[in-house]
Amino acid sequence: MALDDYIKKRKFNSTPEPTGELDKENAYRFVIQRHQARRLHYDLRLEMDGVLKSWAVPKGPSMNPSDKRLAIMTEDHPVKYLFFHGTIPKGNYGAGVMDIWDQGTYKVLESGEGKDPVEQLEKGDLKIEFFGKKIKGVFALVHTQRGEEKNQWLLIKKKDNYATDLEYDAEVFAKTNKEIKAGKVKSLNPKEFIKPMLASPAKKIFKDPDWVFELKWDGYRVLTNINNGEVELYSRNGISYNSKFALLKRELESIPHDCILDGEVVIVDKKGKPDFQKLQNYEAGKPKGELRYYVFDLLYLNGHDTISLPLLERKSLLPDILEGLKHILFCDHIEGMGPTLYERAIGAGMEGVIAKKADSLYFPAYRSEKWLKIKDTHTEETVICGFTDSVSGGAIFGSLILGMFQNEELTYVGNCGSGFSASEQKSLLKKLKALEIETNPFGKKLALKGRIPHWVEPQLICEVKFSEWTKSGLMRHPIFKGLRNDKELEEVTSGSPKESTSKSSKSSNSHLEVNGISVPLSNLEKVYWPDAGYTKYDLIDYYLNISETILPYLLNRPQNLHRHPNGISKPSFYQKDNETLPNWVETVKIYSESSKKEIDYLLCQNEATLLYMANLGCIEINPWNSTIQNLEHPTYTVIDLDPSSKNTFEQVIEVALAAKEVLDLAKIKGFCKTSGSSGLHIYLPLGEKYSYEEARDFTKLLCYYIQEKLPKLTSMERAVKNRKDKIYLDYLQNRRGQTLAAPYCVRPKVGAPVSAPLSWMEVKPGLEILDFTIKTMPDRITNMGDWFKPVLGKGLDMGKAIDNLK
Repeated sequence: MALDDYIKKRKFNSTPEPTGELDKENAYRFVIQRHQARRLHYDLRLEMDGVLKSWAVPKGPSMNPSDKRLAIMTEDHPVKYLFFHGTIPKGNYGAGVMDIWDQGTYKVLESGEGKDPVEQLEKGDLKIEFFGKKIKGVFALVHTQRGEEKNQWLLIKKKDNYATDLEYDAEVFAKTNKEIKAGKVKSLNPKEFIKPMLASPAKKIFKDPDWVFELKWDGYRVLTNINNGEVELYSRNGISYNSKFALLKRELESIPHDCILDGEVVIVDKKGKPDFQKLQNYEAGKPKGELRYYVFDLLYLNGHDTISLPLLERKSLLPDILEGLKHILFCDHIEGMGPTLYERAIGAGMEGVIAKKADSLYFPAYRSEKWLKIKDTHTEETVICGFTDSVSGGAIFGSLILGMFQNEELTYVGNCGSGFSASEQKSLLKKLKALEIETNPFGKKLALKGRIPHWVEPQLICEVKFSEWTKSGLMRHPIFKGLRNDKELEEVTSGSPKESTSKSSKSSNSHLEVNGISVPLSNLEKVYWPDAGYTKYDLIDYYLNISETILPYLLNRPQNLHRHPNGISKPSFYQKDNETLPNWVETVKIYSESSKKEIDYLLCQNEATLLYMANLGCIEINPWNSTIQNLEHPTYTVIDLDPSSKNTFEQVIEVALAAKEVLDLAKIKGFCKTSGSSGLHIYLPLGEKYSYEEARDFTKLLCYYIQEKLPKLTSMERAVKNRKDKIYLDYLQNRRGQTLAAPYCVRPKVGAPVSAPLSWMEVKPGLEILDFTIKTMPDRITNMGDWFKPVLGKGLDMGKAIDNLK
C-alpha cells in the first residue's frame, strides 16, 4: 500500500494528523506546509495516484530561477493532509507546529514523458505549473541521484512572468502575522501601539520601473501618532521619544490632522550627511548638528486607514501634511533608477538605499521582500588589545588583535592583518610597544591559529571595515582604516556582534592580507552553489579555515586549474598554462610532449596562493601525483572507483571493502577518501620510489584481484560502452600529468561536498557523499585531525606486496 510508511511512522491515538486513507479523486491539488519540527523546513505535497507525493524543502521554495532548492523526497501522505495544520505533539514523528504556507492547484506540463505526472516522477523530471497565492508559474522537480535509496531532488523555478531575480526567502512570506490575510491588510486601531513594516536585506542594487528608491538614513526609526493635537513619538519597540526629541514634538503639534507617520530621525552636518554618533549623544537644547525627521510613509489619516493603499498613493498625501515645517521633511524618492541613487548615496557617505515596490501595501510588524535595504561595506570602531608576530618574518607584525566591549566586558572580535602600509605599521608598532603588558586582557585563551601574541593595554581605538559578522561573533576579513583619537573607550561597544550579522553586507571587491601578501578578492557575493545558496565567499572562507590541513597535499605539485567563474551550474574550463599571475605566485615550467611547448604551471606553495586560486573560481584543487623535485616518481598511486549512473553508492562501498581485503592480503596500507562526487579514491603511498609506469602496472594488478572478487559489479574496460553499467576500476589516473581532486578540496557538485579522507571503519553502508561539505568539514578536522598524513610518508614495497598476493 502506498501509505504503509506513513502509517508505520505515526501513532494516530496521540497525533492529530489524518489517518492513512487513499483518495483517488486526483484533483491536481498541492499544499506547501511550514513545518517547525526539530529543524524548520517546508513540505511540498502534490496530489497524484491517490496520495500526496511529498518532499521536504529545507530552505523553502523560491521564485528566483537562480535558486535550485534541495528537496528531499519523503513518504507519501494521505490526501487529507492537504488541509492539515496544527501541532504534532512531542514524542510523535515530526513533532512540532505545522502551518499551511500556500495551497492551490497545479498542472502537469508536456515533456518527453507526456503529461502523466506519475510517469514524469518515475523518470525523475517533473514539469509543473503552480496556481497558488505565493507560488505561481512553471517549476521543475529534478531527481539528482538515481537508485531506490536516493531521495535527493531539486526544486527549480523556471523563467516566466512570475519569476523574480531578487533574493527570495520563503520565511518572509510565512503566515506568522495575523494582520496578513489573503493579501489584505488588517485594519489599524490608531489607539494601539503599531510596530513598523521592515525591509529585507538585499545584496545588489538594481533598476526596475516598478520600484522606487529612497536614501537610507542612518538614524532612529520613529513613528508619530497625532490625535486631536496630541503628539506621541515612539521607537519601533515602543520607547517614547517625546522628551528626547521635544523640538520635533513641538513642530508636529502644528499639523491640523489626525495621522500616523513613519520615518527616520537623524542629525546631519552642514552637507546634509547623517551622523549617528551625534544622534546617539543628542541632548535636547544642546544640539550638535541639525535634527531632522524624514517622513517616508503615512499609515492613517483623519479616521481612515491608508495602509491598504499602494505606496505611491500614501506618499502623495505627505507633502501637503508636512507643508511649512522646518525640521519635519518629506523623504523623496526616485523611480526606477536605483543604481544612480545608490552611487550618489555611497559617494556622499550614506549607508545605502531603500528599494520599495511602488504598489506595495503596508504590513505592520512585517519584514517584507517588497521593501529592500541595500547597504555598503560595514565599519566599526574596535580596541587594539594586542598584535601577533609575522609568520613569514616579512612584515613588521602579523596582525592586530581586536576587541569590543560587550556588557562592560572586553570581547575578542577578530584579527586584522591588512590595510596598513609599512610606514603605518612602524608607527603603530612603536605605540603598541609602549603599551605592551604580560597579561591577556581578554582573560581567556584565544584561537589564534598558532600565531604568537603580544598583549597591550586596551587604550588605542582603530576603525576597521569588514564584510560581515560570523555566527561566533568575529569580524570576517577586517581591513584597517586608521586610528581614531576622537573616540572614547566606552564608546567602542556592541550589544552583541552575533546579533549584528543581519546588519552587515559582504564586500564585493577587497583584499585580504595573508602573511604579508595582499590577496585580491572579487565578487564575493556571487552564488557558486544555487542549490544551497553558498557563494564564492563561502568557498574562500572554507579554504582559509582548512589551509593548514590541505597545503601539505599541494606543496611543490603542478596544478591543473579547473575554473568555475560563475558557479557550478555555469560552464567551466581547465587552465594549465599561466602567464599573468601576481609576482608572489610561484610557477614551474614543464615541457609538454602533446603541446610541443613548455607550460607554466602554478604551484600552490602557501595560503595566499590557495585563496588566490579560489578567487579565480577553482572550486576543486587538482595537483599532480608527483612533486617538482621528482616529477617522474609519484608520491602515491590511486585506485579510482568510478560508478556508472546505474550504480548506487552502497555498491561503491562494497567494492571499496573488497579492495581493502586485497590490500590486507598484500599486507599494504591503503587510505580511502570520498571523491566528493559519486565514487571513492584509495591512495597507496609510494614514497617516490617507483616510476609512473611501475605505479600504474602495480595498481592494475591490484584491480585484477578486486575484479576477481566482484566480477558482476566491477569492470576494467576503459570504453564506457563496454563497462555495461559496472563500477570502473580506474588505474589509468596514475600517469604523468594526470590530476585528481586533492584531499579536503571542494567539488563543484550540488551541496558543496568535500573530498573527505575516511577511516576504514567509516567505509560502510549508510555513508553519504554529503556527510562532508564545506560547512561540516572544518569541525571534522578540528575533532578528528588528518587521517591522510601517511599517504605522504614512507612508501610500500611492491615486491613484497606482490609476493604476498601469490
